[in-house]
Amino acid sequence: MQTNPKDQPQPKQPTHGAAPVSFDGRVNLTPTRPDKLLRLPRVQDLTGFGKSSIYAGVKTGTFPAPVRLSARAVGWRESDIFQWIESRTATATKTA
Repeated sequence: MQTNPKDQPQPKQPTHGAAPVSFDGRVNLTPTRPDKLLRLPRVQDLTGFGKSSIYAGVKTGTFPAPVRLSARAVGWRESDIFQWIESRTATATKTA
């Protein structure tokens, strides 16, 4: 007599060190994609600033700092640039 493999108890899946979490039925939304990293020419297009103005703002802390991509390459988080632009436009409308 052959037994059906589906009738046999299945081994419990390992949790790889994580504590088992019960599922409560709710869906947790996670970002669909990580933040894009923008290179200098795109940041210049978005802000209207030149290279020296961008790096001067980074040095004084008035502009978002770049993320190091390699020994000779950096990029800016898209969300940081858009937040900076939003804060500048919000400031401009308050003073106007």
